[in-house]
Amino acid sequence: MKTAIIGAGIGGIATAIRLASKGHEVEVFEANTYPGGKLSEFQQGEYRFDAGPSLFTMPLFVTELFELSGRNPDEYFQYIKLPEVCRYFWDDGTRLNVSADINQFAKDAEKALGEPSENIIQFLKEAAFKYEILSGLFLEDSLHKFSTWTSKKAFKGYLNLPKLGIFGTMNKANESFFKQPKTVQLFNRYATYNGSDPYQTPATLNIIPHLEYNVGAFFPKDGMFGITQSLVNLAKDLGVKFHFGAKVEEILVENEKVKGLRVRGSNSEVENTHSPFTIHHSSFIISNMDVTPTYRKLLPNAKHPDKILNQAKSGSGLIFYWGIKKEFKELGLHNIFFSNDYKTEFEHQFQKKTIYHDPTIYLNITSKYKKDDAPEGCENWFILLNAPANEGQDWDKIIIETRQNVIDKLSRNLGVNVADLIENESILDPRSIEMRTSSAQGALYGNSSNNKFAAFLRHANFSSEIKNLYFVGGSVHPGGGIPLALSSAKIVADMVE
Repeated sequence: MKTAIIGAGIGGIATAIRLASKGHEVEVFEANTYPGGKLSEFQQGEYRFDAGPSLFTMPLFVTELFELSGRNPDEYFQYIKLPEVCRYFWDDGTRLNVSADINQFAKDAEKALGEPSENIIQFLKEAAFKYEILSGLFLEDSLHKFSTWTSKKAFKGYLNLPKLGIFGTMNKANESFFKQPKTVQLFNRYATYNGSDPYQTPATLNIIPHLEYNVGAFFPKDGMFGITQSLVNLAKDLGVKFHFGAKVEEILVENEKVKGLRVRGSNSEVENTHSPFTIHHSSFIISNMDVTPTYRKLLPNAKHPDKILNQAKSGSGLIFYWGIKKEFKELGLHNIFFSNDYKTEFEHQFQKKTIYHDPTIYLNITSKYKKDDAPEGCENWFILLNAPANEGQDWDKIIIETRQNVIDKLSRNLGVNVADLIENESILDPRSIEMRTSSAQGALYGNSSNNKFAAFLRHANFSSEIKNLYFVGGSVHPGGGIPLALSSAKIVADMVE
C-alpha cells in the first residue's frame, strides 16, 4: 500500500516507521533540506545547537519504534537518565537544584522554599494517578471516535472525573495544594510545556510533572537531534524514502478521496516534463504539517473546518542561541530564572501579545553533557523566552528590548556581565519559526489550551470529509511536544491499518 507523508517532523517520521514495519510503501516529502522540523540542529562557529525541543522524557515512546520494527534500540540510539532535573533561580537569591530523586527533591524544597516535603511527594503521587487515568483516554486513542467514549478506559475516567482537575485552573489547584508561592510558581511553569497560561489552562495539565519526576528526565548521547537522526536511520533501513527540498504544493483529491500530491522540487517521476512540479500518486496521505496551513495552502478547494482552524493559538517562543566564552559551575543542563511577577508575565504574553520586561528565562546548555557542543572552557547557551504567537507585532523592537532584559537578569544572577561573554549569536522568533516549520503564526503547539474544552478543540487525526487523509503531529490530537507527537503517530498508524 503506497502512503505519502507531508513533513519529516518527529510525528511524520514515527508514522513512517510504524507503517513501513507493517508493509506499507512509504515516502516522506520535506520542504526543508533536513529532517526533524522543530527537532533539528545547526552549527554556529564552533558551537552546536539543538534548534528546538530541549527536554527528553518518555524514552519508551522512542525505543518502542525500534522494537516494533524488530531492531535493537541500542544499535541506533543511546541516552542516559539525568541525576538532576533542573536548577531554579530567583532574583532574591533563592536557588534550588532539583534532584531526580523525589525524596531528595522534597527535602531540598523544604529547606530552600519552606515547602513541607510531604506536599511535594503527595503532589507527584497524585500526578501519577491522574496520568494513568488521562493517558488511556486522551493520549492513546482518538477523541473523535465513538468507541473511545464507550471503552473501559473511558468509564474509569468517568468514575474519577472529580479528581482530574478538569473544572479548575492549574494555578488555583497549585495554590490550594502548596503553602509557598515559589513552589506554586515552580509547578505552574509546566503549563508552558504546551504553550499555555497556568492562570487559564485546566488543572488537568498537572499530569505533566509526572513525566519529568516520576518517570525521569533524560539526555540523548548525541543531543536532542540524535532522536531525529536515529529514527530517520531506522526509517531508511525499513525502506522509507525521504525527499528533502521537496515542497508539497497541493493534496490532490478526486471524488472526495485522496489521489496524490503535487510537489515542487522532488526528483521522482515527472508526469509533465515541462512543469516544475511532480505528481506522486498515493492511496493514503498523512500530513505532519500544521493542520491550519495544510487546509489553507494544500487543500484550497476543500471544505475547511474554520471553527477549529480559527481558534486562538498556543504560545510561541523567542530563542537566543549564544556561544559563551566561559563555563559556569552553578549552571546545569536545564536552568530556570523566574520572573518576579509570574501572573503579569503571562498577561503580557496572552493578553497584551508581547514579552514582559522581567521574563522567565529557560537556559539549556547541552555542552554540560555533550562536551563537543562547545569549545573547551566555553558553553552553548540556548535561551528560550515564552512569547505570544505572531499577530503582526513589531518583533524587531521586541527582540532588542528583550535581549537587553535577558542580559541584565542573567548578569545580576550570575554576577558577571554576560554581554561580554557572547562570542556569536543566532535568534529565532515566531516569524522565523513559522517560516521554517510551517507552524501557523509561529505557535509551537497548535491551538491554545487555555480553556477546559481545549482537548476537544484540536483537529482529529483524520479527515471526516476526505477519505484516506490523516493528520499527525503537535497541531492535532493529542497535542504538542515530543511524547504527544509520537502518540499521535501511533493513533494515525492504527487508523490507517
